[in-house]
Amino acid sequence: MHAIQGNVFRVVKYFLFIAVLLFPSQNIDAQHANLPFPVTQRQFQLPVLKNKPRNPVLRIRITADAPVLLTGLTLTAAGTSRLRDLHTVSVYYRGTDSLAGDLASGKAKLFGAVSRPGEQMEVSGKLMLEAGTHYFWVAADLDPAASLDHLISISGTSLILEGKEGKESKTLPVPPVARPVLQRVGVAVRQHGQDGTHTARIPGLVTTNKGTLLAIFDARHDSARDLQGNMDIGLHRSTDGGATWEPIRIVLDQKEWGGLPEKFNGVSDACILVDRNSDVIYIAGLWMHGVINPEGEWVEGLNEQSDVWNHQWRNKASQPGYGVKQTSQFLLVKSTDDGKTWSKPVNITRMGKKEDWWLWAPAPGRGITLKDGTLVFPTQGRDASGKGFSTVTYSKDGGETWITGSPATMAVEVSTTECAVVQLGDGSLMLNMRSGKNKGNTGDDNGRPIAVSQDMGKTWQEHPASFGALPEPTCMASLYKHTFLKGRKERSILLFSNPNSKTHRENMTIKTSFDDGNTWPVENQVLLDEWRGRGYSCLTSVDEDHIGILYESSQADLVFQRIPLSALLNQ
Repeated sequence: MHAIQGNVFRVVKYFLFIAVLLFPSQNIDAQHANLPFPVTQRQFQLPVLKNKPRNPVLRIRITADAPVLLTGLTLTAAGTSRLRDLHTVSVYYRGTDSLAGDLASGKAKLFGAVSRPGEQMEVSGKLMLEAGTHYFWVAADLDPAASLDHLISISGTSLILEGKEGKESKTLPVPPVARPVLQRVGVAVRQHGQDGTHTARIPGLVTTNKGTLLAIFDARHDSARDLQGNMDIGLHRSTDGGATWEPIRIVLDQKEWGGLPEKFNGVSDACILVDRNSDVIYIAGLWMHGVINPEGEWVEGLNEQSDVWNHQWRNKASQPGYGVKQTSQFLLVKSTDDGKTWSKPVNITRMGKKEDWWLWAPAPGRGITLKDGTLVFPTQGRDASGKGFSTVTYSKDGGETWITGSPATMAVEVSTTECAVVQLGDGSLMLNMRSGKNKGNTGDDNGRPIAVSQDMGKTWQEHPASFGALPEPTCMASLYKHTFLKGRKERSILLFSNPNSKTHRENMTIKTSFDDGNTWPVENQVLLDEWRGRGYSCLTSVDEDHIGILYESSQADLVFQRIPLSALLNQ
């Protein structure tokens, strides 16, 4: 099936490409000389989401040189995989503001809408446009049964203007989209304010041994701010490949531990790991009890009215030692029933942290099971001087005991933090890391630091693709190894997702490597969301032919999309 979807996608792209060749932008004005004013339209590479109304799919700009009464727009959905995926198509007027913003806000005025649209549709309304520039946004609401493997394409074909002095209305064709885009269907797994929770952040995603998708995240109840705060680790399950998701489960919650309010017992930055040799699934999270002030002293007398705040990565907010009043704590919970229920947390801070380290924490995202059954979490921390580092923490006895490796800073010689780990074909571990060195760096050496270990993190060597192959705006990223059959031969590829930018958290992209991360060909990259979001992401294999990604999107707190492997292989 994925081959058929890939072929349809390529055919549609081909005809869109031919349309651009036949009607290049420099010829548009001549071709539409009968328009009394300039009109342009633009599509954006954004996810079109189930569970979310008013998904922006098209922007139309009208520059009128005199007042004109607009009474309708005609649109086409040619290129959309299946028309019944579209429940409603609406047109909103945004005045002189070119940004879509929140189309439900008072700043956007509904011009008109069509329910259950066909391939050709007319949206009727009535709006007097004064001389000047005006922006309209076309938005789509999807049917709940819309397929995650389908594509959406909506563009304008004409404007309908009221005739002067009782004359008939005029229908004027508009220039085609100069850069056609096919938008992929996704699911808004978490939206702002959902379930009474202010914000969902920090995604992790795995596929269990039974094929269930587990999505984890920070459930930040009161605000979007990082620890310390009232936040727990939430989870959603999907048993149908990501099409639908079960209600939220809170799986790691320290409640009012130690007599302090929940806002002083936050848990964040979770990482999830499936033991491929048993039914056990682990989630690691970082717990802060109370607040350590910038001088490294635990604040006494905290209550619900206290507004003191600090964060484990700021100043001396986490310190050497093991106690809850000295340092942030590393917690583990586990499930043996495919993620339905979870154990009480176990504190393994003393097991994996060196006493003189300021911090030892999970690296958010996902862990892995090695070929020999070893369980590996990517982890991070602050060393004896407070400098950030990345490493791995592993268990060779099925999760009973955990050992932490050495900081990979020995190889890359810069401060690093959030990281992702894979096992390469030769059995070594590759660690792909976030670095503050890249912040504000637009040079050729902006790139993720990458290190490799042959001895479970005791020693690290810098990888040839370090600092250059994978640009970042200083942000968490996901690195994942996908295995599949080609003919009768097993093959594997590395996949990487992050905001593909050196400056901003925008252009969320999945990249593909066929040579253990040495190169990442442009033709094997898929752009998912070109607008700005918070930028964190996590990858998994939905099945052999599809890749799943959970990411912080411009369109919702957390979005899930399912990408055919054929799109990444460019087949």
